[in-house]
Amino acid sequence: MITPLEFLQDLFNPALGFLPRALCALLLSSLVTGIVGCHVIMRGMVFIGDAVAHSVFPGLALAFVMGGNLLLGGLSAGVLTAILVALCSQNQRLREDSVIGIFFAGSFAAGIVIISLAPGYSASVQDFLFGSIAGVSGDDVLQAALLSLLIIVCLWFFHRQFVAVSLDRESARAMGLPVLLLDIVLYVLVTVAVVISLQTLGNVLVLALIVIPASAARILCSTLGRMLWVSPLFACLCSVTGLYLSWGYNLPTGGTIVLVMVAAFMMLWLFSAVYSRSVSRAV
Repeated sequence: MITPLEFLQDLFNPALGFLPRALCALLLSSLVTGIVGCHVIMRGMVFIGDAVAHSVFPGLALAFVMGGNLLLGGLSAGVLTAILVALCSQNQRLREDSVIGIFFAGSFAAGIVIISLAPGYSASVQDFLFGSIAGVSGDDVLQAALLSLLIIVCLWFFHRQFVAVSLDRESARAMGLPVLLLDIVLYVLVTVAVVISLQTLGNVLVLALIVIPASAARILCSTLGRMLWVSPLFACLCSVTGLYLSWGYNLPTGGTIVLVMVAAFMMLWLFSAVYSRSVSRAV
C-alpha cells in the first residue's frame, strides 16, 4: 500500500504519464454522469443507463470489423438506440422500461453476431466492455472534455424543460413543450455520458456511475438544484479514492471505484436513517 503523498508523487512522475490521464478521464466521467444521473433518477429511468451501455456494443463491433474508430462507432449505435427508445416509448400501451429492455437485448445480440464475423477478438473491444484505465490517451481525454462540455451546456439550456417533463408529462404537453424532442435529447445526452465513461469503467460497471452518485445525492438533498452539485462531487471523490486504492493495492480500477461508491452510499443511507429516527424521537 502506498501513502497519499506517494500517490501524488506518482501522478507527477513522467514515467507514469497514463496515471494523470486516467485521473482526468475519471473526473470528467464522474462530472457528467453525476449530473446526468440526477435527471435519470428523477425520471425513474435507471434502466436506460444499462441499456445504452450495452447498445453501443454493436457499434463497437462494427467499427472493429471495418477498422474504424471505436468511440465513434459506439456513440453512433448508442445515439440511434436512444432515439428509437424515445420514439417507441410514446406508445401508451408500452412501458418505457419494456421498450428499453427490448433494445437492450437486441443491440447486445447484434454486437455478438457482428463480432463473431471478425477473424480475431480485439483487446480494444474488450477495453470498452470492461474498461482500460491504463489505455487512456491524451486524445481520449480531449474528446471526453469536449463531449462533457457539450453535455453540461445542453443540460443547462434545457434544464427547466427537463424538470417540467419529469414532474408531469401531460402537463408539459399542455404547456406546449415538445415532450418527444426533449426525451430524445435527454436519451442522447445519457448515451454520450455513457460513452465517455466506457473506456475507464467499461459498460459492465458504467451504470453504477450514473445511478449511485445521484441516489446518494437524493438522500442528502431535497431539491434537484442541490442534487446537481452534490452528485458529481460524490462521484469525483469516490473515483479519486477508488483510483488511489486500486493503484495502491493493484486492484481493478473500475471494480474498486464502484465498491467505494457502494460503501459510501451505504454509509450515507445509514446516517440518514439514524438521523431521521433521532429527529422523529425528538419530535
